[in-house]
Amino acid sequence: MTQHELALTAAKARLLGLEMVYAAASGHLGGSLSSLDALTVLYQNVMRVDPANPQKPDRDRFVLSKGHCTPALYPTLALRGFFPVEDLKLFRSIQGHMSGHAEMHHVKGVDMSTGSLGQGISAAVGLALAGKLDKAGYRVYTLLGDGELAEGQVWEAAMSAAKYHLDNLCAVVDVNGLQIDGKTSDVMPTEPLDKKFEAFNWHVIHVDGHDLTALEEAYTQAAAHKGQPTVILARTVKGKGVSFMENNAGWHGKAPNAEQYEQARAELSAHIAKLEVE
Repeated sequence: MTQHELALTAAKARLLGLEMVYAAASGHLGGSLSSLDALTVLYQNVMRVDPANPQKPDRDRFVLSKGHCTPALYPTLALRGFFPVEDLKLFRSIQGHMSGHAEMHHVKGVDMSTGSLGQGISAAVGLALAGKLDKAGYRVYTLLGDGELAEGQVWEAAMSAAKYHLDNLCAVVDVNGLQIDGKTSDVMPTEPLDKKFEAFNWHVIHVDGHDLTALEEAYTQAAAHKGQPTVILARTVKGKGVSFMENNAGWHGKAPNAEQYEQARAELSAHIAKLEVE
């Protein structure tokens, strides 16, 4: 995709995520909206996947370590062609198969079921290690939240990835500075993230998590780096694209009411319309 096509796709994914959470009256919008640019670039222009054959052995793998952010992952998969967009309407519905946390058995394109924070990156390390042992050519990507980095298991996984020189592993941290209880700097300070990952022998890349060109360049650099796993620290805005949700921890995990939905929908739709004209 061109950069313009990526921007339009990410904008459409944000609207789909909003509609999913509103219809379900439940879900995690804030961190989904902040991470959608990174996911859109990854699935549209970076990962080697085949929606017609989602279990293809040599495909690249993705693990949503921040497993509650399915309002970002599911629209991304739908817009990549893994399943019809209409399926998103059954998000968190007893009649559907799309649970609130990433689920691999019933949702095409999901490589690992996740939800308990800190565990997804461990699964990604296992997938990457298996690829190394099998001398396979696939790469493994995982997306974490910066609040998730307070989990000790994240750093155990980071040590293991460095020990086994998993240069086929790329972690993206959605650094939006907020988590369910407020600012990460207040709840459990984790900065400086770059120096921590460097100390764990990871290659570190800084990027604006909403700059599509910079994101694609970061993924390219990660793939070219040898001997170490790579972490991309993507600075983002929680609730990106909806004025009253941006940088507001209160929108970590709640659904908008009818009035809020209409305002958010109008803002996201206006952005899509502007991109379509351009």
